Amino acid sequence: MVDAQCHCGAVSIVINGELAEVTECNCSICRRYGVLWAYFSPREVQVKPATGATDTYSWDDRSIEFHRCRQCGCVTHWQALDPTRDRIGVNARLIAPEIVARARLRHLDGANTEQYLD
Repeated sequence: MVDAQCHCGAVSIVINGELAEVTECNCSICRRYGVLWAYFSPREVQVKPATGATDTYSWDDRSIEFHRCRQCGCVTHWQALDPTRDRIGVNARLIAPEIVARARLRHLDGANTEQYLD
C-alpha cells in the first residue's frame, strides 16, 4: 500500500500496490504542473476527497481530467473520462520522498513523440 496526500490533507489517495516507476512528462501541462506521474489501474486506487474537495481541468481532446485540491491547490491525480480506459495517474510528488526515491524514473516526450526517452 502506498499513501499520497495533498499539502492540507483534504485529499488523500490510497494505492493498493507498489510504486515501481514514476514518469516525468514534458508536455505543456505536465511541465507546468511539475508533477511526477505514477500510473495504475483505477481498481488499485482509492481517492478520498472530502465532498467537493477537488476542482477539475480538461483541455485538448478532453480525454482526461486533472484534479487539484480546492484548498491548497496541489494537483492530485488525473483520470480518464472514458470509463473503459484502465489507467489513472497519481501525482507521485504527494507520496513520501523516500518511497519515490526507490522507484525507477522514466522520461516521457509528451511534447512531441509520445515516446519514452529512456
